[in-house]
Amino acid sequence: MEFEIVTGSVESLETDCLIVGVAPEGELAPSAQQIDAAASGYLKEVIGDLQGKAGEALLLHKVPGISATRVLLMGLGKADERNDRNQLKIIKSALSNLKAIRCKSAVIALDGLESSDDDLYRQLRHNTEWASAELYQYDATKSKKADPLSLESIGFLLSQDNAELGEFSISDGSAIANGVDTARELGNLPGNVCTPNYLAEQAIALAEECDELTTTILEEDEMDKLGMHSLLSVGKGSSEPSKLIVMEYQGAAADVKPHVLVGKGITFDTGGISLKPGGKMDEMKFDMCGAASVMGTMEALTELGLDLNVVAIIAAAENMPAGNASKPGDIVTTMSGQTVEILNTDAEGRLVLCDALTYAERFEPETVVDVATLTGACIVALGHHATGLLTNDDDLAADLLVSSEFAADKAWRLPLWDEYQEQLDSNFADIANIGGPAAGTVTAACFLSRFTKKYRWAHLDIAGVAWNSNGKAKGATGRCVPLLCQHLISQVDESPEE
Repeated sequence: MEFEIVTGSVESLETDCLIVGVAPEGELAPSAQQIDAAASGYLKEVIGDLQGKAGEALLLHKVPGISATRVLLMGLGKADERNDRNQLKIIKSALSNLKAIRCKSAVIALDGLESSDDDLYRQLRHNTEWASAELYQYDATKSKKADPLSLESIGFLLSQDNAELGEFSISDGSAIANGVDTARELGNLPGNVCTPNYLAEQAIALAEECDELTTTILEEDEMDKLGMHSLLSVGKGSSEPSKLIVMEYQGAAADVKPHVLVGKGITFDTGGISLKPGGKMDEMKFDMCGAASVMGTMEALTELGLDLNVVAIIAAAENMPAGNASKPGDIVTTMSGQTVEILNTDAEGRLVLCDALTYAERFEPETVVDVATLTGACIVALGHHATGLLTNDDDLAADLLVSSEFAADKAWRLPLWDEYQEQLDSNFADIANIGGPAAGTVTAACFLSRFTKKYRWAHLDIAGVAWNSNGKAKGATGRCVPLLCQHLISQVDESPEE
């Protein structure tokens, strides 16, 4: 799919479908008014019952006086309701209609009224990301592949003065959209395809395409020598060897401290000996969506070309029950030297992440952000709308929250107070891997915090937002690639050199 900026008079645009806006009570947006004038009042005549609600659409053929083959009248909603959600609803409706009529080209000429956002860059970037998301089709494991999309290009009509900014916006939006698609594809693949080794192969392949990116894979024997016995304990019951995937992007001088992203890559989670219930266990292929979002972010980064250094660390393992699997009550020694009592083998994400977070120390990072489908408790707390954010660094929290708002990839901060740490006390080890049913998301982050003392760190729990469970929408979402990308973009924007 090609996104482009188009300029010129709206009535002379040659395209298969021209999308213009209609507000409530039949009020035409400026571009729609120009079409109506060229068509001698035709739009006003046919609007009829179109109420102008956000996403409401009316397709017109052979509108007189213009060059476009079709015109799609698109409801803009009330002026005081034109927020990000309104904009998303409009883009979804536009793409649904475009796919239905099987046109090859379209131009969106909504005059920026799809939202009240006065940041043109942000608005166009979101339009690009969300339009791309509506075109994603999963068919990797189907015998009959999806029909090729007939839509080849989407243009955004802008004034000549805004064209350069528009090009920049859609370039960034396309990069982020590609990263989201990668994260969704990895998440949607079944556990017998997307194994730890498969993730490693994808990371190697990405590095081969980008000169600034290098990938190193640590095998189990290397992790054993480093003392990563917590990470290794998770994959003991699986025939699939665990991997530590390290991707290094160098966009700045070698002495510039990197930002580190750490992803939980449990490619299938049965719960181990603490076996999960059978219902919906198929969805545990999504337990590597933290790793998928980190890898998707790295792909986007190669296209964004940001002037900073970024390291991605993916702790990949498969959690299976077997005679040699970890048992409740087992004690393992982490890379940091701290010992952990495994009270529940289904609390395995923190066991792989803690060693990956210790490994991150060697990069002397500026910041570290880990991403994980870590706790069902986060879904209880925040539902399926917001990522849980936990950190002891207020500045990093503020940066991530601002980035989440800008990216329309929402996060909400939860407390990480010392009082919760006591729930992790163990009679037999330095720390237990669970803290009981109360505040499960917080105690999971408390566990991770014990391995992050040497740098600025934040934890993103994406258990509620990483995938959809129901009907045709079932599948990975690609969150929080937009949030992570904006977090990295903001580091460049705020750097002293700017």
